Amino acid sequence: MRGVTTLLAVATATFMASAAYAHGVAKGDQAFIETINGPAPGAFLYLGAKHMVTGYDHLLFLFGVIFFLYRMKQVAAYVTLFAIGHSTTLIAGVLLGTHVSPYAIDAIIGLSVVYKALDNLGAYQRWFGVQPNTKAAVLIFGLFHGFGLATKLQDFALPSNGLLVNLLSFNVGVEIGQLLALSAILIVMGYWRRTASFRRYAFAANVVLMTAGFVLSGYQLAGLILEGNA
Repeated sequence: MRGVTTLLAVATATFMASAAYAHGVAKGDQAFIETINGPAPGAFLYLGAKHMVTGYDHLLFLFGVIFFLYRMKQVAAYVTLFAIGHSTTLIAGVLLGTHVSPYAIDAIIGLSVVYKALDNLGAYQRWFGVQPNTKAAVLIFGLFHGFGLATKLQDFALPSNGLLVNLLSFNVGVEIGQLLALSAILIVMGYWRRTASFRRYAFAANVVLMTAGFVLSGYQLAGLILEGNA
């Protein structure tokens, strides 16, 4: 399906202008977050869902994860592992105040997209004669994806009053957004897999996916270097 590879190519071009803002929170949302004092589960639920639906780095990784998964049981298992990792570091990172450069974390997130694309291409079997544990990789990269947003939330003046409730609500929103986005991806993938073009363009789609990951990671590493020289 030419439309799928074209869509991924457009996403790669988009990174050229916006990669530096991966895991960013819109200014309007940031201002709103900083005015909240006390539990606001509804607002944080919405913000969490919005983040995931618009989080292209998350979606690209999940697209790579489910690319060759045909059974819903398999999809559920991998998405659950990703959610566990994402939830753990999102909540713990903020509550414990663990902070590292968001550029470094987002560069690793970009590499997670590269890793999964190479996995889909069978590169590890050809190059090294081994197949990494995909479930373990999804869980580990899920930890980095969650920590990526935690580094951004730590930059806001989040009040301690209602902090845990708001974080849990935000995380639930993230998972709801993930399910919505994943449902849309699965519908598109379901139609594509029924056509002859799936096998024809599966390799190209994963090459574009890998390129997108490299572009995202490269921009974040450039930001890390500039941050170090500032």
